Amino acid sequence: MDRNTIIGLVCIIGLAVGYFFYQSNQQQTAQLEKQRQDSIANLNKPKEQIAPVATLPSGGIDSTKLNSEYGAFAAAATGTEQTQVLENDDLKITFSNKGGAPASVELKKYKTYDKKPLFLEQGSFNRMGLKIPVNNSSLNTADLYFTLSNASDKSITYRLNTIDPSKYIEYVYTITPGSYMVNFTINAVGMQNLIAGNTLPFQWNLQFDKQEQDINNERMNNQVHYRYANEKHDYFTLSSKNHEKLEDRVNWVSVKQQFFNVTMVAKKENFASADINTKIPESGNIVGQAMTTLNLPYDHSAAYSFPMDIYYGPNHFKTLKSFGIDLESIIPLGSGIFFFVKYINKWIIIPVFNFLSGFISNFGVIIILLTVFIRLLISPFTYQSYVSAAKMKVLKPEIDALRAKFGDDQQGFGMEQMKLFRSAGVNPLGGCLPALLQLPILVAMYSFFPSSIELRQESFLWATDLSTYDSIYNFGFNVPFYGNHISLFTILMTITSLILAFYNRGMTDQSNPVMKYMPFVFPIMLLGIFNKLAAALTFYYFLSNVISILLQWVIQKFVINHDKIHLQIQENKKKGPKKSKWSERLEEMQKRQQEMQEQAKKGKK
Repeated sequence: MDRNTIIGLVCIIGLAVGYFFYQSNQQQTAQLEKQRQDSIANLNKPKEQIAPVATLPSGGIDSTKLNSEYGAFAAAATGTEQTQVLENDDLKITFSNKGGAPASVELKKYKTYDKKPLFLEQGSFNRMGLKIPVNNSSLNTADLYFTLSNASDKSITYRLNTIDPSKYIEYVYTITPGSYMVNFTINAVGMQNLIAGNTLPFQWNLQFDKQEQDINNERMNNQVHYRYANEKHDYFTLSSKNHEKLEDRVNWVSVKQQFFNVTMVAKKENFASADINTKIPESGNIVGQAMTTLNLPYDHSAAYSFPMDIYYGPNHFKTLKSFGIDLESIIPLGSGIFFFVKYINKWIIIPVFNFLSGFISNFGVIIILLTVFIRLLISPFTYQSYVSAAKMKVLKPEIDALRAKFGDDQQGFGMEQMKLFRSAGVNPLGGCLPALLQLPILVAMYSFFPSSIELRQESFLWATDLSTYDSIYNFGFNVPFYGNHISLFTILMTITSLILAFYNRGMTDQSNPVMKYMPFVFPIMLLGIFNKLAAALTFYYFLSNVISILLQWVIQKFVINHDKIHLQIQENKKKGPKKSKWSERLEEMQKRQQEMQEQAKKGKK
C-alpha cells in the first residue's frame, strides 16, 4: 500500500470510530439531560388542575359552585369509575368512563424482559382529553365522567353529556381483528357556541415504563417522531430536547420506545398544529414521559367529527409500512452521515431477513445465512482485493528498494512508486474497494440488528436475548469504559479482529508505527462500545471476521497463483505503462511539487 491508500484507510477507520463513539456518547448525553429536567418539570405537568368537587359543610354537593366551575358539564363532575374491555388477538384495551379513554393497553403477544405482561399504557399519568373553555378557564374532559352509550365486541362509545341533552361530546373506539390500529373518532354535537376559536385542543399524555433489560439503552432510543402534512418526517430524542412546537399541519405524532410505539394519526384532515413536552424522571423504571397537545381543526359545525387512528404496537417494519403513511420511518435504519444505509436495510437486508425467517425459526441460523449472503454479494470485489494484495506482495521487494533509495524524500519515492505501479499494471487502490463497500454494510448492520424486534427475546447459544447484550459474567459494579458485564460474542469479535489484523499485517506500511499498530489498537478501542450492544450484532461481526480469515487463507493458498501473477507483472513491464489522463495529471502535479521543494531548498541556501 502506498501512502495515499493508507491515508484513505485511516480516514475510513476514523469515520467508523467517530460514528460508534457518537452513538455511545448519546447515553452520556441522556444522563446530563436528566439532571436539568427538574428546571422544566412544571412544563411537563398538566396545565389544567381540576379543583375538588365543591361541597357544603353538611357534606352535600354545592350545586351553585359546581355550576360555576364546570358550567354545562357540572353533571359529569362526579361519578363512579367503571371499566370496559375491548380486545382482539393482539390488544387488550381497558377503558374507563372517567375521561372516556384507555386506562391500560396490553400487548398480548409480547412480554417484558422479566416475562411480565407488557403494557404500553398503565397508570395515572396516561390520559387524553379535550380542553374546553368554561367560565374563563380550561376544563379537561379527562377529569370528567362519561356515560357508556354503546358497547360491542368491536366498538365502544362514550358520551360526555351536558345540561342540554342535545349537546354532547362523544368518543367512539373501534378495533378490528388482527390489527394494532384502533379507530378513534371525536364527535362534538351542538357544541359550536361553547367552543371558541378555530382549533380544538386535545391533550395526550403518555408514559413508557421499563420493558427491556437495559433501561439506559431504552432511554437512548426513546423518541418522538412526527410527520407533517407535506410528508416531511422529523424527530427528536427525549434525552436531548424537552419541548417542540410544530406550527404547521401534522399528519401523525408517534412516541417511540426501543421496540414499541404509540402513534396518533389524523385521517381525513391533519392536525392544525402540535405542542410537545417531554421529560425523563430522575430515577425509577420510567423510560420517558411525553405530554402532547394536538390542535384539531374546528369548523363550528353542529355535528363536528374528527376521525383518528391510534397505533398501539411493535416497531415492526413490515407492519408499520403496511399503513402507507411512512410510519416505518420511526425505525432507526440509518441516519446522520450514514443516512444512505437505510436503503441498504430496506432494499436488501430486511427482504432477505424476512425471506429467511419465513421458513427458519432459529434466528441464530438466520444471522449465519444472512452473513453468508452478504459475503457472497461482495465476493467478486473481495477476490479482486486479494489479487491486488498478491500483486502488492510480489512488488514489495522493489518497493522496499525504492524506499531505501529515496530515504526521507517522500515526494520522489511516491513518483517512482507510481511509475512502478503503472509499468506493472497494478492499481494501488484495488485492495481498498472491498473496505469501502463493507463500511456501509457494517453500519447498516449496526442499525438493523439493535432495532429489529424479531430478535427480541430470541435465544441462541448462550445468548438469551439477541436484541440486547449477551453476558457470561456480571461484575456487580461498573468498569469505566467497559461496563458491568462480559459479553462473550464481543470478546470473540475482538479476538478474530486481532487475528485478521495480524494476518493482513503485510499489507500495511510496517515502517510507519501508526499504521503498524492501528489495526491492533482499533478492535481494543471498540471493545467497550460493543460490550453493551445487541448480541446479534456482535455475533454477526464475529462470524464475518471468521469468514474473512477462512476466505483469505483459501484464496491465497489454493486460488491465487503468485508465480503466474509475477510473470504477468513482468509482461506488463515489457509492454510499458499505459498512462491514463488521471495518472498523467497526477504525475504532473508530483513533478511541480518536487520542483517547488527543490526551489525552496535552494532559497534557504
